[in-house]
Amino acid sequence: MGTVTIGVSIAVPEPHGSLLQQRRAGFGDAAAHGIPTHVTLLPPTEVDSAELPAVEAHLTEVAAVGRPFTMRLSGTDTFRPLSPVVYVRVVEGAEACTWLQKQVRDASGPVARELRFPYHPHVTVAHGIDDAAMDRAFEELAGYEAEWPCTGFALHEQGADGVWRKLREFGFGGSTVVPPQAAPVDRGTLPAR
Repeated sequence: MGTVTIGVSIAVPEPHGSLLQQRRAGFGDAAAHGIPTHVTLLPPTEVDSAELPAVEAHLTEVAAVGRPFTMRLSGTDTFRPLSPVVYVRVVEGAEACTWLQKQVRDASGPVARELRFPYHPHVTVAHGIDDAAMDRAFEELAGYEAEWPCTGFALHEQGADGVWRKLREFGFGGSTVVPPQAAPVDRGTLPAR
């Protein structure tokens, strides 16, 4: 059957997702339109396509014990010089994201893996572009703010064209993912441990 490249992430909802994606493209990041705006839980990971049902079952279990939490973005930061990335900071919800990514990559699961860098939840707004454009992204989004109730995450697959496409959403507590404006905000709640 072959292999596929998958990723797991929390979507940045509208109108924030499109706005940050457009800004990323405007800074000259060619990958912007192929990558939905997100907070990564599992970076690009190659798996045998026959393992996808096991991956989905595992993610269903992780989501079932998760609880909605507030995600808040504020300001910019960078991983330079270690990595050519400028990002919008996750200032609320980082602990929940950290917990979730550990569960997704758990050694007993089908996508157990080590990370190249320590996990740091963020929303990339510039990657691998020239320094002047990176500086512009850092400065122009320094005052950016967004907040929404995070009610789940999604599994994506990267196509041969480099575009990431959503395969399935997973709502916390086995719930259906509702639009952010309709979901209640539950401040400070972390997933059950």
